Amino acid sequence: MNIGTAASKSGVPAKTIRYYESIGLIPRATRAGNGYRDYGYVDVATLKFIQRARRLGFSVKDVGNLLELWRDRKRSSASVKKVAMNHIGEIEKRIGELDSIRRTLVHLTDRCHGDERPECPIMDDLSGGEGKAA
Repeated sequence: MNIGTAASKSGVPAKTIRYYESIGLIPRATRAGNGYRDYGYVDVATLKFIQRARRLGFSVKDVGNLLELWRDRKRSSASVKKVAMNHIGEIEKRIGELDSIRRTLVHLTDRCHGDERPECPIMDDLSGGEGKAA
């Protein structure tokens, strides 16, 4: 099947499929007699796997590791779990960072009058307390 059909069946845009090929996440497609990329059902399954992993927030590097584990029928589930647990740790760290950002913004917006006056604690904070723009 051509790249358009593979994109349609996998839900991964053709441009992204080309990118995944360029970085080695998926093998380069074979070429049909007309020079077009030619994909099979294993390629579509792989693209679906990648898409699901990416939607769960795994990095491209982690997706590569997961793909290797997926293809290795002798893998241990402990290896897979380790990748997932590391990802959970990264997510928890980002949640903490986002919560801190949220608290700061709530504090600043609570202090901002939101009226016609130019004084604004949000702008003061963004400028590092420097006041007016240069």
